[in-house]
Amino acid sequence: MNHQDINTSSFRQMIEEDSFVLIDVRTHEEFSEGHIRGAINIDIYKTTFEEDIDEYDKRKRYLIYCRSGNRSRQAMYLMRDLGFEEVYNLEHGIISWNEHKFPVE
Repeated sequence: MNHQDINTSSFRQMIEEDSFVLIDVRTHEEFSEGHIRGAINIDIYKTTFEEDIDEYDKRKRYLIYCRSGNRSRQAMYLMRDLGFEEVYNLEHGIISWNEHKFPVE
């Protein structure tokens, strides 16, 4: 099992090279303001977050992020506890992604 924070460059490299599921755990409003292409929005603040995330295949690789990295770190630990095998959290979140001028939609 692999659950860890990774820097923005490594996160982008994983997006470009590997198969993964990309999850944005911010609110719908934040997601609507700009997100990484291909991201699925599952709001960690929703009371159904645990149920919603538990429906996904635990054997796949997950890349997760939020605004600053804190909510997605919480989500990473929750996913670990639910049995997800491989989850990577974007350190410093989409703030860092934007500082690197990587694309959003």
